[in-house]
Amino acid sequence: MPRLLIGFIPYMAVSIVHVCALAARSDVVAGPTKLALMPLLAFAVVWGIRGIRWALAAALLLAAIALSWLGDGAGAFFAFAPEVPTMLLFFGLAHVCYIVLFWRVLAVRPLPVWSLVYAVWWGVLLAILWPSIGALLIPVALYGLVLGGTAVAASRCHPLILWGGVFFLISDTVLAFRLFTPDAMPGWTSPLVMLTYTLGQGLIAAGAVVSLRARAQTHVQVTA
Repeated sequence: MPRLLIGFIPYMAVSIVHVCALAARSDVVAGPTKLALMPLLAFAVVWGIRGIRWALAAALLLAAIALSWLGDGAGAFFAFAPEVPTMLLFFGLAHVCYIVLFWRVLAVRPLPVWSLVYAVWWGVLLAILWPSIGALLIPVALYGLVLGGTAVAASRCHPLILWGGVFFLISDTVLAFRLFTPDAMPGWTSPLVMLTYTLGQGLIAAGAVVSLRARAQTHVQVTA
């Protein structure tokens, strides 16, 4: 395993434990492991990019991870506030960071035509959930825009980031149905949400680390 990816081992291990705990319906294990995920992912990023100078990229990536952590812990950290809107707020801000990072720093190709499928996804999702969303229609629609925007921006980047955006979108799509149409969703979709979420976040972070180190190496070769 490349040395720069060694830092991801704790994140991967806790992700597996967390998803298994959800499948076993062990809240005692699932709760703390969920809150440990993003700090461990931040550690993996810091480990992977040590020794290179990409201040803006590192700040955006770590900010997105930190905001995701606040979104993960919305119910625990902000018990005084409604959980779903608070979660949407922090994850929405995390996606804004990802969009800027992917579009302005890590993009390696023009926007592919197939990425238009994300616009179709947004429209279909809102049309299906509209009757169940109620007063949260506008926040959910806005969150869908930035979530889809992350997937679109990721399509311009390293394949790891591209697939990370896909898995993140799948995770939040399943979560949306669990939140707003819970009676229609079987129990196994709970671990599915976190399986795809941890995959998405992990792939995005790993892709960013690989991309930044590759650019740093190219810069060294050009200036040598």
